[in-house]
Amino acid sequence: MPAYILRRLLLIIPTLLGVLLINFAVIQFVPGGPAEQLLSQLTAKEGGISGNPSGRRTLDARQVQEIKALYGFDKPAHERFVQMLGQYARFDLGKSFFQGKDVWSLIKEKLPVSISLGLWTFFISYLVAVPLGVAKAVRSGSRFDLVTTLLVLVGYAIPGFVLGVALLVIFGGQLQWFPLRGLTSANWEQLAWGARITDYLWHIALPVTAMVFGSFAVTAMLTKNAFLEEIRKQYVLTARAKGLSEKRVLWKHVLRNALIPIITGFPAAFIGAFFTGSLLIETLFSLDGLGLLSYESVIRRDYPVVLGTLYLFTLLGLVTKLVSDLCYVLVDPRVKFD
Repeated sequence: MPAYILRRLLLIIPTLLGVLLINFAVIQFVPGGPAEQLLSQLTAKEGGISGNPSGRRTLDARQVQEIKALYGFDKPAHERFVQMLGQYARFDLGKSFFQGKDVWSLIKEKLPVSISLGLWTFFISYLVAVPLGVAKAVRSGSRFDLVTTLLVLVGYAIPGFVLGVALLVIFGGQLQWFPLRGLTSANWEQLAWGARITDYLWHIALPVTAMVFGSFAVTAMLTKNAFLEEIRKQYVLTARAKGLSEKRVLWKHVLRNALIPIITGFPAAFIGAFFTGSLLIETLFSLDGLGLLSYESVIRRDYPVVLGTLYLFTLLGLVTKLVSDLCYVLVDPRVKFD
């Protein structure tokens, strides 16, 4: 086990470097970078410039070089890449070109919104999916199983943003039961604690519903299939032959083994709930989270934010994947990494 953990930790380094290198190389060929955007703004057409028939301001070579130096593009690409790696080794994610803030500060500002969406989606999905999967396995082939399978697949097939639009139009627009945007009301800080909680849940209801509706389909079907596989094994027949009640057989013996593939996915799903931002849902409900931050950073070519968040999320993903693999050993001693 220690040797396996050490190998996996060492493997994180080249994997992380490869991800950063590929994305950094792609950025070098993307037109319309921050320096080009500023140059375009400074040379925009202005009427009444004497001696300039085109009406555009002209910049000399020195000014152009100063603008490139402002964003660090006066150095060769390989020097900028090495400098970036040195910063990331100190967990310095850099500073945004356009927002004038550290990338860490931006992530901390946007994180509460993504946590609100992610955690609610995570807990509700598992609380619905696991009992539903068990019920479907116990009643496999029944009308309940067929109807719930149809509903789960329909929910999985409907994109979250499409459902979000429908929820906004019906419950936010026509019925006006829920607010159309934001995580809290404008006067949230003046409310009492009970009213604050109610207001928060009132605002988060529609976006969480849009994200949850199709997210538990995979977990529910995985639980059902794992449960059915365990029910057919010999130890279940032995437990029943010993006179154990069906409830004890299912919930004490079968469920413990059937949940192994579900439990091992908990770390990745739980960490992902903190840092996963849904761009379309956040845009639709005017929620300023990590998804919207990533989209705006790509559109504006805010490379420190793009690469900084990529570095952080990739590192978290690799470490979480290692933790998920180790969970197999914790929940199932039969698994060996030799």
